[in-house]
Order: sequence, then structure tokens, then C-alpha cells
Amino acid sequence: MLFERHGPAIKRFVRDLLRDPAAADDALQETFTRAHVQLVKLPEADRFKPWVFGIARNVVFESKRVRQHADIDGDDGDLPAAVLPSPTPETVLLDEELRKTFNGALEMLSAERRAALLMRVDHGLSYDDIAAATGWTLQTVKNEIHRARLTLREALRPHVGDQS
Repeated sequence: MLFERHGPAIKRFVRDLLRDPAAADDALQETFTRAHVQLVKLPEADRFKPWVFGIARNVVFESKRVRQHADIDGDDGDLPAAVLPSPTPETVLLDEELRKTFNGALEMLSAERRAALLMRVDHGLSYDDIAAATGWTLQTVKNEIHRARLTLREALRPHVGDQS
């Protein structure tokens, strides 16, 4: 039941960080294997979501270290393609340009900062939950997410115009 409830969000999270579907599937399996083994250590059942995101985050960072150490580079940097009924060539080109621009801006962030931002924006975790998942203080979480947003805003400003 926990996998059915949290599996899709965790899969999207690890896929967004790893940018490799096969590695994301492996990370998802490893995350829930570790969660199952360590479930008896979970102090409060209602804190499962941030706890499992923390496990997923650690699995992703371990996977990246192993991949870097083995000099394997399967990161294509693409987000999933937008699903449109019948895209025009113009729409396809603009979507691809937008994906590349946004992914380039995300790559400017450290892995830790990117993970915190994705937990907040893409997965809706509270700052408290992110603090629990990362082991950071609440103020550090707020600072890191704020800095991530500033970095993205600055990187995307030439592409969207000055919105201030």
C-alpha cells in the first residue's frame, strides 16, 4: 500500500534527478527495499513521505557517485516530452528549446539544491518535510530553495524577459 501511494512521486523524483529511466527504476526499487528494511526505525508513521524522500535522495546521490566513479554518463538532460494531441512543428521546436533551456538552468544548481527544490516545487513537500528528508535545519532548507529560485530566475531571465 505504501508503494502504491508514494511510488509514483518517488519515481518521478528520482527520474528528475537522474535523468535516466533505467537508473530511475533501479533507484526506485532500491529506495523501497531500504524503506522496507528500515521501516521499524520510522518513529512516526505519518512522517513516511519525507522519510522515504530522504531515502530516495540518498539512493540517487549514491547512484550518481557510482556512475561518476565508473565514468558512465547516461544523462541526456531531457525532461519528458509534452503530450499534445497534434503538435505543430513550431510547437515541437519551441517545446524542445524550452526543455533545453530549463534543464540547462537546473543543471546550474548543485545536486543537493536541485533535490530540495524538486521536493518543494514538484512534489509539494513542506519545508519541515524537506528538512526531515535532508537532515538540514529548517532555515537551511528555506535558504537553499530561495537560492535555487534566484539562480533559476537569473538563468531564465534572458529567455522570458525581465519580470521584476
